[in-house]
Amino acid sequence: MKGLRGKNVLVTGGSSGIGQSIAVRFGEEGANVAINYLNMVEEALGTQAMIQAVQRCADQVRCAGVQVSLIQADVSKEEDVERMIQTTIAELGGLDVLINNAGIQIAGDSHVNGIAAFDKVIAVNLRGAYLCAKEAIKHFLEAGKPGVVINVSSVHQEIPKPRFIGYSASKGGMQNLTRTLALEYAGRGIRVNAIGPGATVTPINRAWVDDPEKRAMVEAHIPMARAGTSEEMAAVTAFLCSEEAAYITGQTLYVDGGLTLYPDFRTAWSSE
Repeated sequence: MKGLRGKNVLVTGGSSGIGQSIAVRFGEEGANVAINYLNMVEEALGTQAMIQAVQRCADQVRCAGVQVSLIQADVSKEEDVERMIQTTIAELGGLDVLINNAGIQIAGDSHVNGIAAFDKVIAVNLRGAYLCAKEAIKHFLEAGKPGVVINVSSVHQEIPKPRFIGYSASKGGMQNLTRTLALEYAGRGIRVNAIGPGATVTPINRAWVDDPEKRAMVEAHIPMARAGTSEEMAAVTAFLCSEEAAYITGQTLYVDGGLTLYPDFRTAWSSE
């Protein structure tokens, strides 16, 4: 992609899935990459697996001959985000692109789930995206240079997701976060866009990816009749950050195999 070589990129939640593929893709494009991950002491085994995933991702990026940095931070905490941005700038020599990819979801009936679960999802997905964007934009302005922010949203900023109220609300908020920041800073050389992945083959989706019956149910709702790959999400992200997309801001580009096209209307039934 034109204009990505030599750029300094921070990918939050870059230890696996879509975030990992985005980090690797930018490395392949010749960008320097900071990979953020979350380290939770109380989940030692999960943490160990996550660190190993981060290391594998870093090794892949290094194979492209670019600089890579691993940065632990909880994006829902302002002090962590400030440290993460400053560490990125110090270790890579600057920051040109922020990819807000870190996100979680918690399932449960909306009338049963406690407010703590809702708050936790909002804190990571929406508050975290804003905190990271705020610090990145502050750096772009202080450095007097253009910059790019990409928010990894979801088709569920458009399509309701029952039993995932916190996730749906956070992604709905992310849509207007993207649009508001894009409008506010467009005149200062800062572009803000989002991608909206549909059903994607990633570790977080193993429950249906590895179950043929569940996977068939998921893919039956997709006009292209298959789930997407994290590499496909990364490719669109790279495009939106490149000079090829220099006139695009405030948009969400859905990468969903047609899932947002109201697939139940593939055959006419309401007008004939």
